[in-house]
Amino acid sequence: MVRLSRLLASIGKFLSARWEEKRQDIDFYKLEKILHYSIYNKQLFREALSHRSYLQVSNSKNNNSNERLEFLGDSVLNLVVGEYLFHLKPTAEEGELTKVRARFVNRKTLGIYARELQLVDFILMSPHTMQISERGLETILSDAYEAIIGAIYLDGGYQHAKLFVERCLLSAIDLGTLKLKDENFKSQLLEQSQAEGLGIPRYLIIDESGPDHDRTFTVEVIIGNKSYGTGSGKNKKDAEQIAAERALQQLNHNQATI
Repeated sequence: MVRLSRLLASIGKFLSARWEEKRQDIDFYKLEKILHYSIYNKQLFREALSHRSYLQVSNSKNNNSNERLEFLGDSVLNLVVGEYLFHLKPTAEEGELTKVRARFVNRKTLGIYARELQLVDFILMSPHTMQISERGLETILSDAYEAIIGAIYLDGGYQHAKLFVERCLLSAIDLGTLKLKDENFKSQLLEQSQAEGLGIPRYLIIDESGPDHDRTFTVEVIIGNKSYGTGSGKNKKDAEQIAAERALQQLNHNQATI
């Protein structure tokens, strides 16, 4: 009787594990469409999309997390972006190229690439990890994006990886989510408002909304005693930048109508 109970329990665990793996399996047809790439070795891409937390809930002994592919993809990414900028800016010096490349491959930018691809729909992770904060999710997305580059490189070679990275980069530029120029609107607003004798801009948080793991901040920018616009973002810094950009637009509009 004890043996039978143990056997039934083992079968239940096995079926539960199989169901969980099937539930979290990857739709490779859909993945190929968003990557614009025909996958040869599916296991490479399954690994690229496996967050380390997934190994704790998956019974598959052949699974590895995406950390090694992330390491490889990071190297390929820096090479592709470096080559792209080398040809894009033929007169730029090393310091400028390094600064621009850093902006194109930082964690926040990689998160933008991953979101535009809707990569979060394919990442394998534990149910607990799915409840993490926005900042934590950004790290997972950026790591998965680099791991995908590594998988494409191993699966199809450098040219395919290069095309994938350049396609993401150009798409982000076209959509305006990535700027070729460093646009620090807060710095520009400070310089312009002081030049016009208006004083130093102040930024006030006027609203916070959403759950703790997904907050949205709304900031108002005040110059003197006048409001020049508001901006909303997932963190205070982004909200201030958006508010500053709108304030600059308002200042420029005022100048044009004088």
